[in-house]
Amino acid sequence: MHIVHVHVHVKPEFVEDFKQATIENASNSVQEAGVARFDVIQSIDDPTRFILVEVYRNTQVSAAHKETAHYARWRDAVTPMMAEPRQGIKYTNVFPQDAGW
Repeated sequence: MHIVHVHVHVKPEFVEDFKQATIENASNSVQEAGVARFDVIQSIDDPTRFILVEVYRNTQVSAAHKETAHYARWRDAVTPMMAEPRQGIKYTNVFPQDAGW
């Protein structure tokens, strides 16, 4: 499994627009072959901070995701909404076993 947590800090005036664009991207992403999860979570303490929890079957699926039209639309739409560049942190699965996904 290839797991990415994407940390995003959004300008306050764009929170709702960011959520709308990101939900659209996530809704399309979970339909891609090899995408096990694509969660969008928002901080309770600071609603301008989000984490995208992306779980792919392998790194090739992750790379293919970045070639999709919906990803390109999302990236282009949300980049000017960000207070700072997004940061993706990559992880490997420990538990449950990959077959549990």
